Amino acid sequence: GPLWDLAEDKQSIALIEAFDRSNKPHGFVCHAPGVLRHVVKADGKPLVQGREVTGFTNSEEAAVGLTEVVPFLIEDEFQRLGGHYSKVADWQVHVVADGQLVTGQNPASSAAVAEKLLNMLG
Repeated sequence: GPLWDLAEDKQSIALIEAFDRSNKPHGFVCHAPGVLRHVVKADGKPLVQGREVTGFTNSEEAAVGLTEVVPFLIEDEFQRLGGHYSKVADWQVHVVADGQLVTGQNPASSAAVAEKLLNMLG
């Protein structure tokens, strides 16, 4: 869903851009960071450009046999867009926060992303 639908949905993109411009915390885990593919900053540059980000890795995608199924690989796309993509070993918890943007590498990172967002709100 996130890679096929939300990454291309104009309303989803506009909502994320509004959150960013309003300096509201926003977080994405696993494949969900892929929704940032077409999100841009107020200056028109990619939201992930120059930012610390993570998401489902190429090796995790290969491990689940979806490399040739998904429309794009998050790791490759974030690097192409100029994001500072980081990762840890497959299936380990990895969370990156850059300003109000929080991204998690995989499902194991869900609780840590949620905790980080809650702390930002508190």
